[in-house]
Amino acid sequence: MTPASLSLIALEGIPEVEPGDALGPLIAAALKRQSLRPLDEDALLVCQKIVSKSENRFVDLEGVEVSARARELAAGCGKDPRLVEVILRESTDVVRCAPQVLIVRHRLGLVMANAGVDQSNVPGSGRRVLLLPEDPDASARRLRDSLRALLGVSPAVVITDSFGRAWRRGVCGTAIGAAGFVTLLDRRGDEDRFGRTLKVTQVATADGLAAAAELVMGAGAEGRPVVLARGLPIAWRDDSARAADLLRPLSEDLFK
Repeated sequence: MTPASLSLIALEGIPEVEPGDALGPLIAAALKRQSLRPLDEDALLVCQKIVSKSENRFVDLEGVEVSARARELAAGCGKDPRLVEVILRESTDVVRCAPQVLIVRHRLGLVMANAGVDQSNVPGSGRRVLLLPEDPDASARRLRDSLRALLGVSPAVVITDSFGRAWRRGVCGTAIGAAGFVTLLDRRGDEDRFGRTLKVTQVATADGLAAAAELVMGAGAEGRPVVLARGLPIAWRDDSARAADLLRPLSEDLFK
C-alpha cells in the first residue's frame, strides 16, 4: 500500500540546539505551539544537525594533529588539512579525491562527501566542525522513546541528512537513522497494473520521505529542522527497521 496523499508540516520556533539539550521536549513544545497532535502513524523527520549538536559531536580543529596522509589528500582537494584529518578519522576508505571534492566511505557504511563532517549552520565554524551521530539508528530510537513518554503516542522518527548522488547534480535528503518506520519497502512478488510480477523492486521509503521533507526544511537559514509527515500507511510502521537496512553491502558494490 502506498499513500494517496501526504502532508508535510515544518515545526517553527525550535531554538539553536546546544550540547546536552534533550530534543524530545523541544519537539513536543514546537508541536504544542502549532496545535499539532501527532498520531502513531505519523513520522517526524529530524535534521541530523540538531541530533549531532545535542550529542556534542563537535570537534575543535585547533587540537587536530594532521597525518601525512591527510596532508597529501588536502593538497589534492584543496581543503584544510585539519578538516581532512577529521574526515579520515570518520572514514574507512577514500573513494575519490579531486579539487574541492573528497568522497569517502563513512565508518557507518555511507558513501558521501567529507564523511558528513560539516561547518554550515555551526556556531564557531571557523574553528570547529560537526560530525554525524555516533549511531543514527540508536539516536532515532532514543528520540522516539522520549517522544512516546512525553506525548503518549509513538510517531516514527527518521533522521535526515543532505547527500550528493553519483551522476546527479545537487544534494537530496537521505535517511541516515530511523525508528518505527519501514525504511526499505519490498515490492518483489507484487503485480503491476498489467499482471507482471515485480522481481527487483524495493522502494527506499525513508529516503523518499527524507527528500520530500528537505524541501520543507530548507537548506540554508530557514531554521526548520523538524517536519511532521502525515498520511503514511499504517502498514509502514515497523519497530525493527533501521536506516542501516538501506546500505548496499560491499559485496554488491558495482562501481568499486
